[in-house]
Amino acid sequence: MSLSALLEKTLQKISLLPESEQDVLAEVLQRELESEKQWSKTLKESEGQLERLADEALTELKEGRAESLDTEKL
Repeated sequence: MSLSALLEKTLQKISLLPESEQDVLAEVLQRELESEKQWSKTLKESEGQLERLADEALTELKEGRAESLDTEKL
């Protein structure tokens, strides 16, 4: 598997840093990757529930029991 040009360039710059700083960046990347993995899992597991909530919200809107959110007023 090959790396993107941007990632290659970034890793090259990281390789010039002291090992302790490289380790800090590696830990940050590992945590971010694990967080992304967990987020994807959570979304997949709740997909059915999210669909039901969206359907319920649309029904309430159509029946006049809810209003569209005006993002300009936020």
